[in-house]
Amino acid sequence: MAEVNRGAARPSINSRLENMRNLSPAERLARVADAVSLADTDTQTFSHAGLPLVLANGMIENVIGTFELPIGIATNFTVNGRDYLVPMAVEEPSVVAAASFMARTARKCGGFQTSSTGPIMRAQVQVLEISDPHAARARVLREREAIMATANARDKVLISLGGGCRDIEVHIFEDTLVGPMLAVHLLVDVRDAMGANTVNTMAETVAPLIETITGGTVRLRILSNYADLRLARAMVSLTPDALKTEEYSGERIARGIVEACAFALVDPYRAATHNKGIMNGIDPIVVATGNDWRAIEAGAHVWAARSGRYTSLTRWEMDAKGNLVGTLEMPMALGLVGGATKTHPTARAALKILGVETAQELAEVTVAVGLAQNMAALRALATEGIQKGHMALHARNIAIVAGAAGEEIETIAEALAANHDVRVDRAKEMLDSLRNGKS
Repeated sequence: MAEVNRGAARPSINSRLENMRNLSPAERLARVADAVSLADTDTQTFSHAGLPLVLANGMIENVIGTFELPIGIATNFTVNGRDYLVPMAVEEPSVVAAASFMARTARKCGGFQTSSTGPIMRAQVQVLEISDPHAARARVLREREAIMATANARDKVLISLGGGCRDIEVHIFEDTLVGPMLAVHLLVDVRDAMGANTVNTMAETVAPLIETITGGTVRLRILSNYADLRLARAMVSLTPDALKTEEYSGERIARGIVEACAFALVDPYRAATHNKGIMNGIDPIVVATGNDWRAIEAGAHVWAARSGRYTSLTRWEMDAKGNLVGTLEMPMALGLVGGATKTHPTARAALKILGVETAQELAEVTVAVGLAQNMAALRALATEGIQKGHMALHARNIAIVAGAAGEEIETIAEALAANHDVRVDRAKEMLDSLRNGKS
């Protein structure tokens, strides 16, 4: 499928928003809105209930209310020479901070480079009760043009946008619990949609024709969330000088990241946590933009096991000049049209902050953030350990659970982190002492 690389086409922004940590939520929102020229109506979705109950009631069944997550902005991202402010909806502390920090490090070295394949999704049509599966496959492929024409006749809008069914594949399973089986795949260019509704409709449309051609019986007609033809890739290269800290040389950090990745490459127990860290960066963007994070997770983990053994999604290496080079390639079926991306006001506002123009651009930025998140986790693991930074941020949550409010939250959180003792009971003790001291 055709590769896509884009240059800048929109007004440039500066993703290097300094001192965000020390601002109030309202002040941060104002800075972001100013940076991307966000309209007041969009800004209000972040400061008030983003999803009105009347809309929620139309999205799913048996609605009783809505559930909110914090939305933060990852700063400092440069992807293909363009700056992005990245909305992330996530409950876990340190995720937004870690992504922003590693983006700032990568920024010194030119940021992230990305590419992607075309937006091709698969629809599967299961065919049973076939006595001659190989001959049936041959008949389906002989009628390829007729099947594609039937599929495309159901979506004139997609065809007008340059999409549509592009090809047919037929997979044979000779020995299953229910006898020989065919899986006829429709390969569909879905343009800027995630594509589930489109490919499902096409699969149902061609089912009678496939039954006639094969002489079998069609059962399942459904998309595959293993979008192995819809790939997004990100790469970053960092010099030792960009990686160094007061405690560790850049060479030491780079070597530690490579060694940590080597562990994930050979051990599925480590790979599961390694890849979860990648998805810490990816899922929050998928959620914030109203896309299907379960589909992205499913495709990611099948891709990680495509060799027959579950392994790391990323690769970290040292190049001939001694630079640390990281790469991530994975399926990324995201959309800008349809579903919650259009019905959820906050999702629409999040997409405006991102400023992406195509679903492929969204996929590429998302994968770049996943790579940054992975780099942040490996860097911490290879040096001071994951808990130091994570627990410092987690201390705020513990302070709130203990009953702290207002300025008390920061006071208790800083004390917990400084003592390396982030526990609710300890936070309550500190809070009692603080309040008694004030009185």
